[in-house]
This record gives sequence, structure tokens and C-alpha cells, in this order.
Amino acid sequence: MKQNRALTTVLAIAATAGLALAQAPKKAPASPPMETTATIGGKAVTIKYSAPSVNGRKIFGGSDALQPDNSVWRAGANNATALHTDGDIKIGNLDVPAGDYTLYVVLDPKAWQLVVSKQTGQWGINRDGSTTLDESKALGRVPMKMSKPDSLVERYMINLAGGGNKGTLTLQWENKKATVDISAK
Repeated sequence: MKQNRALTTVLAIAATAGLALAQAPKKAPASPPMETTATIGGKAVTIKYSAPSVNGRKIFGGSDALQPDNSVWRAGANNATALHTDGDIKIGNLDVPAGDYTLYVVLDPKAWQLVVSKQTGQWGINRDGSTTLDESKALGRVPMKMSKPDSLVERYMINLAGGGNKGTLTLQWENKKATVDISAK
């Protein structure tokens, strides 16, 4: 009888603790997962990424930046940025067949280059801080048009916009804006 009462008490305490933990507010991730989708040529194009914030840091430009010039960036935080297209598209002048890809950006101070890689599912950086981009699996590179946003972009943003057979892919963060055209094949 004592064992049943003790077991009942332990189970009641565990259930109460479980309910309390389930109701505790969860802290939002520092770089929340985001998604952007557009329809181009009647087919969905989707990008999934994690969106870090500036938080007073220098993000781009120079060797003291979070993302130094002439480095390869995973185009977001956490997992490498994922691209899925339901149909064959062109990103700039690069033919991209329907399927899954990873996006990286070469941070050339003159003009960024978008890298589309056939390698998928990897974390964005290695333990030593180097990129996970395997150049042998790169489908190709596309130059991006550079400009400045109207004001500081605190949270990193990727936007896909489409209409008919054409669209654009835009990356914005801190004081940089990079755009490339997309079209249906």
C-alpha cells in the first residue's frame, strides 16, 4: 500500500512539473528560421534560411567584420540556406534545374556573387569557422547587383518576388542590398 501511495505521489509531482515546463514561455531563437516563396513560370521557388540580427555588430566590409570581404558566406545563420525550385529556372545567366540546392555568397567588395550548390543538408560553417561550400559541387556563380537599402536593415532578409515568368531574389542586411533576376526556362 505504501509503495502505491509513493508511486502515485511521484507521478503526480512529475505530471505537475511537466505541465509547468510546457507552459513556460520559450525564448525566441537569436536567428529565427524564415522562408520566402514566389511563383515563377507557374512553379514555386522557395528559400529557407535563418535570419540573424545586426545587434550593434559590423557585419560586412573589412577584415574586422562578422563577414569579412572576400569570404564565402552561408547566406544566413545556422544551417546553410536552402533553395528548392519546382521547375527549371535561370538565376541570372545560370541554368538551375528543378530540385534542391544550397546558396552561398562570395563577398567580393566590388560585387557579390551568388553560388548555387548541388550539395544540400549541411550546416553553414565548419567548426573552424570556414565555409561548408564544396566547390566541386557548385552548379555555378552569378554576379549580383549591389545597392544600399534606404536605412539600416537590422534583421537579415531574403525576398523572392515573382510574376509571370520573371522574378527577383534580394538579400538585405545591415547596409547592403544584393539582387539577381530569376526567370522560368
